[in-house]
Amino acid sequence: MQGTELGALKGVGKARLQALQSAGIADLQGLLLRFPREYLYFEEPRPLRGVTLGEKNLVRAKLLRLRTGYAKGRAITTAQLRDESGELEAVWFNQPYLQKQLEPGEEGFFYGYALKDAAGKVRLSNPLRFAPTESGILPLYAPLEGLPQKTYRSLVRQALELCRVEEILPDFVLQQFRLPTAAESLANVHFPADRAALTAALSRAGLEELLLFQLAALSSQEKETGGQAMAAGKALVQPFLDALGFPLTGAQSRVLGEILADMESDRPMARLVEGDVGCGKTALALAALYVAAQNGFQGALMAPTEVLAAQHYQGAKALLEPLGVRVGLLTGSTKARERRMLLESLENGWVDVLVGTHALISEGVRYHRLGLVVTDEQHRFGVRQRTRLAQKGLSPHVLVMSATPIPRTLALVLYADLSLSVVDELPPGRKPVTTRLVPESKREGLYGFLDAEMGRGRQVYVICPLVEETDELDAANAEQTFGDLQRRLPDRRVALLHGRMAGPQKEAVLQAFAAGQIDALVSTTVIEVGVNVPNATIMVIQNAERFGLAQLHQLRGRVGRGQEQSWCFLLGESSERLRFLCSTTDGFAVAQKDLELRGPGDFLGVRQHGLLDKNLLALAGDVGLLRTARDLAARVLEDPEDPQNARLLDYAKGYMQDKGFVFQPN
Repeated sequence: MQGTELGALKGVGKARLQALQSAGIADLQGLLLRFPREYLYFEEPRPLRGVTLGEKNLVRAKLLRLRTGYAKGRAITTAQLRDESGELEAVWFNQPYLQKQLEPGEEGFFYGYALKDAAGKVRLSNPLRFAPTESGILPLYAPLEGLPQKTYRSLVRQALELCRVEEILPDFVLQQFRLPTAAESLANVHFPADRAALTAALSRAGLEELLLFQLAALSSQEKETGGQAMAAGKALVQPFLDALGFPLTGAQSRVLGEILADMESDRPMARLVEGDVGCGKTALALAALYVAAQNGFQGALMAPTEVLAAQHYQGAKALLEPLGVRVGLLTGSTKARERRMLLESLENGWVDVLVGTHALISEGVRYHRLGLVVTDEQHRFGVRQRTRLAQKGLSPHVLVMSATPIPRTLALVLYADLSLSVVDELPPGRKPVTTRLVPESKREGLYGFLDAEMGRGRQVYVICPLVEETDELDAANAEQTFGDLQRRLPDRRVALLHGRMAGPQKEAVLQAFAAGQIDALVSTTVIEVGVNVPNATIMVIQNAERFGLAQLHQLRGRVGRGQEQSWCFLLGESSERLRFLCSTTDGFAVAQKDLELRGPGDFLGVRQHGLLDKNLLALAGDVGLLRTARDLAARVLEDPEDPQNARLLDYAKGYMQDKGFVFQPN
């Protein structure tokens, strides 16, 4: 598909062009590859008495009474809806103009969340309105400021008429799976003829994206050669193991053997090590860094936050420097003079192991002889960054550590360019985190328990799904909870952390919490990874029903890192999912259950720039589709000289060079 200027579209002036470009849409191809977020099926409205609480519902009803009032300076418009099943209230916030637009007695479609108000009454919140003449399937896109849905759809329709869509899938793929052509698929993704056409279009789009991913991953795996073979026998690593002061578990010994075997090969290691919090992945990483240093190579250990990087630095320095391995720390906060001296030492080979954040791969960082790169909590660290690191070293070995459990079948496909090791055993004597489901009615008692624990010198996390109060979702929010805790626990040091804060401000709060200067940290999910505070013994998660199981388990992993008994309290309505989480601390069992309940799209919980879009996977993908893509990629690579296969490989290469494999947190 050839990119065409957005200016070719009718109705796109300066303001709309800026809105599109601000959303990352540079041309017509970008417009067409931005798929709808959801679809409305006008033939299947729900009865008012049959709406599903906590979800969006499409209803067809007659509008009865209508009034607009004001509370706390904001307009609240309410209307009574009626159909054959009964009545339901709809409410709109800060839209006083609706009083003039809506007429009692008119009929139409209404689409919005069904939520309970403070009094426990179910109502539709901020529903979209559609004429009663609507029919078929209507695409809804993620909102863009200044571009109403109707206008955006007209631009997409024009783009479809102006663009020529090239077919990139080989004939054998189209025929084997009876897929629509690229042009048919793209047209039906945006303007489906019917449900069958939409399903086929999404299935093809999902398979195409995953096939491109697999081709790029497998191709890079095959082509990476010229790595540095290192001596990595038992005798070489034994001094490090002796210095540890404790024996490795059976799982640690097995995975260390896999790592060392990779390092002995002249093919660069690309290995993902998975394991729950506390299983001992860091010890394995330090062992690998020690081996690299003994072979005369430098190592780099990259962490996602400055706080975690500093913690890794202290651990590496304490363990490795007595063994003659020189360790340095580089982050965005490193002072200019210190940075210059450190980079000079690095380039001259006077630093053996450099610990830091993404600063490790920034401009101006030159290694003397980089042989091993370890990334912590960075399964999102992909081919593009690995290439940048390879340019700094001599095709270094890469070891990726993750405490985010992923079912083995899914991990083998998603991370096709990485070999997989699983540390599935915890050291003896480690106390599991006790998880309890707490109804809202027992919040007061919970706060009393928190106060008592903080009185014993322990620290607490309180996690909320939202930053600020919203009208649409009845969920706890960080700012409100922060104020509430300050009022209820005036003698405790309470702090607030969320993703909208500036980077240095977030790091300062995390550092203060890690230093024990904060008793209770109220936060959104920004603390999901990259925080290690052994003194924190309690995790409270508000509106737990709004999180996926895998994410809840990841959050739970922030506590239970010390010797004290730790607790995770789930505030929310009882459900099968939450009861399951209370019954097990096995991260892989949790991940498998989450995958079964929600499907791979929501399970992954990731957003990616046009690649493996979570909504696309949720609609069109499953583990079977992932395996199919991997099998097809292997078949294409068996005959790369075939003209159709070669064309697909060229497309995959260009596609991935532009986008990389970088997963971004949702």
